[in-house]
Amino acid sequence: MKSILLSLTVAGMAWVPSAHAVDAAAAKALASKSACLACHAVDKKLVGPSYKDVAARHKGQEGALDKVAARIKSGGSGMYGPVPMPPQPTLKDDELKLLAGWILAGAPDK
Repeated sequence: MKSILLSLTVAGMAWVPSAHAVDAAAAKALASKSACLACHAVDKKLVGPSYKDVAARHKGQEGALDKVAARIKSGGSGMYGPVPMPPQPTLKDDELKLLAGWILAGAPDK
């Protein structure tokens, strides 16, 4: 599996998130610390869309990890309704990618 992911990265293709490719505990802790869980849940809409809905919307899209990471950083509105998502400009790139990968994997617990 590692060689497949490495070859995808080397080839410049879209990164395919999976439950095995993210540290779910670290991502969930970061989401909690960053107040993401105040507006988002794994499988139901709260203020914002569920993480499963976000994962489904981006499934199979090239560059989804970078798109979701950028959206977390910049915030915005319009993709899922009029309520704006506040930006997270203080998160580092590796933290943004950790959250994005976790979300795209369906926000697994493990």
